[in-house]
Amino acid sequence: MASGITGTPVLSPTPTAYQAANSTMLTPAIQTLWSKEILFQAMPVLRFEQFLVKKTELGTAPGLTVNFMRYRSLDGAQQLVEGVRMETHALSAEQITISVAEHGFAIAVTELLLNASFDDVMASGARLLGRNMATYIDALARDTFMGAPSVLYGYDKLASWSAGAARTPLSPYDRGMFADSEATMATNGGFYFTSALVKDAVETLATKNVPRLGETYVAFVHPHQSRRLRDDPEFIEVTKYAAPGNFMLGEIGRLNDVVFIETTQVFQGNTTPPATQQLGTNIPTNTAQKWGGQPSRTASGSTPAIPAVTSTPTNPNAPANALYRALVIGDNAAGHAISLPVELRDGGVLDFGREHALAWYSIFGLGLITDYAVVQCVTN
Repeated sequence: MASGITGTPVLSPTPTAYQAANSTMLTPAIQTLWSKEILFQAMPVLRFEQFLVKKTELGTAPGLTVNFMRYRSLDGAQQLVEGVRMETHALSAEQITISVAEHGFAIAVTELLLNASFDDVMASGARLLGRNMATYIDALARDTFMGAPSVLYGYDKLASWSAGAARTPLSPYDRGMFADSEATMATNGGFYFTSALVKDAVETLATKNVPRLGETYVAFVHPHQSRRLRDDPEFIEVTKYAAPGNFMLGEIGRLNDVVFIETTQVFQGNTTPPATQQLGTNIPTNTAQKWGGQPSRTASGSTPAIPAVTSTPTNPNAPANALYRALVIGDNAAGHAISLPVELRDGGVLDFGREHALAWYSIFGLGLITDYAVVQCVTN
């Protein structure tokens, strides 16, 4: 039936009888009750990327690789003897090469959606692309740092008293029992991120003469790791600093010359290699964390058998004894070679203007510069 208003057959034969079932054919953004409060999925922002050494030579010169030159240390000097000429020594150096490649992500919407939606879809898409870019680059930076060979394992501070030792006022300062392997942690659990592990990381980096980032080393920890670290009486929260200063993005506190940055981008995996898929930590809707207790743990390696401990919170979404891989870094650990900085580009006119595309695009590469300037700390 042709419409008496438009003269076209587009109108329904029964224009006053709205077919609600047909509304599901359009995007969820087209709603009867409009709301500008659109919820975006919470995603981490850049944390690792801020500590990469930036190289932008490819922006002004052709090529697909950037070379970082690192001089080797000179041998020790010696006492001179009068009348004897000084012996000369040659300088030696090595080059670290970082290759660049194209990176990007694109979305597309229709002209119909742009006209029918109550929301500025392109603006929302641009925000989502920005978060996608931040998460992607930060994950690449994390994976680059994880290529370093140094690995330390967590401590079980409950091992001694659970095995029968008496608790004392000094027990919170006990080092606890260290894990001898990832298999021990995955099997038994309870090896957490403690101040003793932080001291081990500082000892490892300082022994290798790794320079600090300013005045401190920097540690990237998962919220599950920082939760255990906050129980340690030696940890200093950022709100309790004696002298306020310029805080790093994501900084939550410091301990033993190490600044801690909390991020969910810290990798989670039970074995290496191969690594397990990234684990979800969101609590399902209409559910809550429950107190399920902790089963008894059998003896493994240097860890004694421990009886069951009750009233221990567990995450219903995470498997038992998951591993979290924190990273502690010094200066000049990894590089970020940039040929083309990140840009937001549109796809031009598509299908006579019926389709609109938007993408972020960049040409860059990442790589380790000083592999011994990174320590991986694996804990439960």
